Amino acid sequence: MKMKEQYRNLTDEELVKRLEAGEEEVTEYLLNKYKPLVKRQARTLYLIGGENDDLIQEGMIGLFKAIRAFRTDGEYSFYTFAELCITRQMYTAVQASNRKKHAPLNSYVSLDEKPQIFMEQNPEDMVIDQENLENRYDQIHRRLSDLEKLVLELYLEGKSYGQIASVTGKNEKAVDNTIQRVKKKLL
Repeated sequence: MKMKEQYRNLTDEELVKRLEAGEEEVTEYLLNKYKPLVKRQARTLYLIGGENDDLIQEGMIGLFKAIRAFRTDGEYSFYTFAELCITRQMYTAVQASNRKKHAPLNSYVSLDEKPQIFMEQNPEDMVIDQENLENRYDQIHRRLSDLEKLVLELYLEGKSYGQIASVTGKNEKAVDNTIQRVKKKLL
């Protein structure tokens, strides 16, 4: 516990320096510290036929790779580097699913307000993918009621059912029912 307190006062870059010096406990600390970021990133993708846990697992792999690969002499912060590694790992999983390697990841719908296409594609595919994402985004938002949109937005922000209930004035069961309706409408 003391070690956790000791790490809490250090910057991520200082933590990575300690890891490079042999303090392996830093890895676990950084994995726990950045797990909420991984969960937020995973919530921005909806997997048809898959589980959110699949993307979280991929994101944690990306985070682990970031922890191992980050160099403190670079121009980017650890946060920026970790976010990039997490996102790329998730995107790679989705791309692999399109090649039929991972069946549950075959279809996905971006729930971000501004759908983004990653830069590792050729320009023609990027334009087509961007148009497809924007069309899906429009369809999703036309299908949901105002309450469903609010609940979905809060859910994607990582709010608990209790927190969503207090914001919406509904009880937790009503929040759960709303989330289940949203999932059905998006399938």
